[in-house]
Amino acid sequence: MTSSEIRQRFLDFFKSKGHTIVPSAPIVVKNDPTLMFTNAGMNQFKDYFLGNKQSPHPRVADTQKCLRVSGKHNDLEEVGVDTYHHTMFEMLGNWSFGDYFKKEAIEWSWELLTEVYKIDKDRLYVTVFEGDEQEGLPFDQEAYDEWAKWISKDRILKGKKKDNFWEMGDTGPCGPCSEIHIDCRSNEERKAIDGKTLINADHPQVIEIWNNVFIQFNRKKDGSLEPLPAKHVDTGMGFERLVRVLQGKNSNYDTDIFTGTIAEIEKMVALPNPSGGLLGESSTKQAIALRVVADHIRAIVFTIADGQLPSNTGAGYVIRRILRRAVRYYYSYLDYKQPLLYQLVKLIAAQFEQVFPEVKQQQAFIEKVIKEEEESFLRTLEKGLRRMDDIIAASAKSGIINGKDAFELYDTYGFPADLTRLIATENNLKVDEAGFENEMKQQKDRSRAATAIDTQDWVQVAAEVPVKFVGYEDLNAGAKVIKYRKVSAKGKEQYQLVLDITPFYAESGGQVGDKGKLIFENGEEIPVTDTKKENDLIIHFTDKLPSDVSQPLRAVVNAEKRLYAAYNHTATHLLHSALKQVLGSHVNQKGSLVSPDILRFDVSHFAKITDEEIREVERIVNDKIRENLPVIIKEMPKDEALQMGAMALFGEKYGDIVRVVSIGSGFSTELCGGTHVLHTGMIGLFVITSESAVAAGVRRIEALTGPAALQYVYDKLAQNKALAELLKTSDPIKAVEKLIADKATLEKRVERLEAKELVSIRNELLRKDEIINQINFIGDIVEVSNPDALKRLCLDLKNQLKDFVVVLCANIGGKAFVAVSIAENVVAARNLDAGQIIKQQVAPLVNGGGGGQKTLATAGGKEVGNLQQVIDTVRNLLQ
Repeated sequence: MTSSEIRQRFLDFFKSKGHTIVPSAPIVVKNDPTLMFTNAGMNQFKDYFLGNKQSPHPRVADTQKCLRVSGKHNDLEEVGVDTYHHTMFEMLGNWSFGDYFKKEAIEWSWELLTEVYKIDKDRLYVTVFEGDEQEGLPFDQEAYDEWAKWISKDRILKGKKKDNFWEMGDTGPCGPCSEIHIDCRSNEERKAIDGKTLINADHPQVIEIWNNVFIQFNRKKDGSLEPLPAKHVDTGMGFERLVRVLQGKNSNYDTDIFTGTIAEIEKMVALPNPSGGLLGESSTKQAIALRVVADHIRAIVFTIADGQLPSNTGAGYVIRRILRRAVRYYYSYLDYKQPLLYQLVKLIAAQFEQVFPEVKQQQAFIEKVIKEEEESFLRTLEKGLRRMDDIIAASAKSGIINGKDAFELYDTYGFPADLTRLIATENNLKVDEAGFENEMKQQKDRSRAATAIDTQDWVQVAAEVPVKFVGYEDLNAGAKVIKYRKVSAKGKEQYQLVLDITPFYAESGGQVGDKGKLIFENGEEIPVTDTKKENDLIIHFTDKLPSDVSQPLRAVVNAEKRLYAAYNHTATHLLHSALKQVLGSHVNQKGSLVSPDILRFDVSHFAKITDEEIREVERIVNDKIRENLPVIIKEMPKDEALQMGAMALFGEKYGDIVRVVSIGSGFSTELCGGTHVLHTGMIGLFVITSESAVAAGVRRIEALTGPAALQYVYDKLAQNKALAELLKTSDPIKAVEKLIADKATLEKRVERLEAKELVSIRNELLRKDEIINQINFIGDIVEVSNPDALKRLCLDLKNQLKDFVVVLCANIGGKAFVAVSIAENVVAARNLDAGQIIKQQVAPLVNGGGGGQKTLATAGGKEVGNLQQVIDTVRNLLQ
């Protein structure tokens, strides 16, 4: 069976068992503060397990795009080194929300594996939870008894809590689990060593293939367990491992999921001895590099397709790290020095077109983003190699590259530790491994501290009921608190409250959360500082609690801020359609911010948006505002909405019933959960204030609407009037043009005067030339107006001297500047290096930094009192 057939048989099997097949959630998580990426199939169903929401289907099955870059067996730096772990992977899963439980889950998993996939029963083992006395948890007799119906009892193994009690996190839904393991070793190996002794022992050929989790508890903050109101089944089967087993391979990378990609990479880099797409368990650097690139390109492609662009923070930084790791490997071990990854996007798009079509639909955009990232990092890598040369030279005496330098190469230039080790070995050096690990630990500790959030357990105030959002119709509603909890982050304490009924819009779809107040029955008012979603739970943030949290209350939204946000959200829809009209149908939303103060809109477009195009977009939007078009909002089935042409955003998770916002007769139709005005005329005015690049192939537009747009126009008019009065003219543009021309003329005159002055300084310096060990040495503190003059003096002196060392210093605006120049023959004969002198001798004295070439280097710093000491230090090097 091909991998596509294997996936389809899984879905067809569970469809035959009454499961609804649902699409994968986006790999990038939007409304869960505990996650950046979907890392397990159950993530999108958390609210059903927690009881926050009722599932529309009691049984579902899917294949879920997942990303794991940390945790057990999934450290990013390990992926590719072995043959069975990945960053991005598919998780096949079947789910029961309060419907069936252990009996059916176990029976069907056995039926699928042995009857549909025809896996040899003699190779399978299962584990069940042995219990835990400290937790008060008994042995899972029910699971054991069910398995005993299908497999011999000597193949049912008891597992400890570590392996057979699954938990979502430190708190939340959890329960015992039953794993299915398979022994893929040869018959000879199986006869020699009993497979049951290798279960959960990290043997590469005896692996877990499926996990049936029986969710029946909720883990509280204090560690205690409470039974959930309903019992659920949560299963996960790693697709890549399953395909490996069914295709009879020893490595995931030898399956048809990866062989096409690997063969294409080998062709591109022109490997002299291609593997034919089969890597087995090879541990050569080339094999590891091929595995790394084949794995990482999938993670990069799917996350970008779901809306996460590479960046320097958060989830974007994770993607940038993955991309750069792939570049490092093909650059160093496949000897390919130009962008490679973007060339593989076409292959991935075609491979997954039937199951994940979003990649094919955005192929050109994804290629552009990846190519620009690769080009940028390849330039950084070149700089890193030059930095490596400096470190090697500095480490020659000790024979050890210190940990800080090794970490700098890793953190700043993207060098993996093994690349630094390799280059060090080639230069007869070692790496201070302990020092490197210490630097790495410090960075991780800093990162954890910066993001540490202490979330207490929910305190239940009233009976749990589904939260009702009434904010589309009302901004003032009677309600009561269902539960609350305390949250501490960065030294600040806040409270999160959940109401049974709320008019507060929770941050989503780019629109910020509402602010307002909760007015309790006794008259106490508690400001609501923000409203967010945790999955589908609407949470109100406050800085304090009322004296009696059980009182009835009125939830009141700040009406003015909500109205201004509505102006901006409706204008965003108008802007999106106008951009498509002016720039082309390729334009798609890649991010947005809708606040009461401003709207920010990111779109896919490969060139700067010209002033003429911006004016045309503004004109179209303002035309639609003046037409006072009705904004019509309807709820309907998602498929029906898409058939009528509604725009859906890549990377968003939509339910079966969606909210469709239509403006004008077909001008704009989008799926949207945000708040909007009733007619476009309410917006008043729309003004674009800026356009810029935010990432490869992505442009950012910022704009204002309503009173803010009008104030912007008033400010510009006032600014123009003030400028005209200042220049004493009715035409400030002509006056500024004349000022610029006059400035250019004056600058040329100043340059001529400075040139004459530098000649005079040069002649004075030549008179101060002294001979030290047959070298002409000039060292002096000079008066110049800018640091560049020091370099010009050095270059001028070079034409006047032989066998020289020159060090010139200046105090410019209270800051120290230094230039060191050395003749090429002196560099060679005396082993002197201006760049090293600046870094090692000069920079510490002036409390600054600098660098340059062996013959000319410069530094700048805060300490001007040590300039004479700088000169004496360089002079001493010659003595």
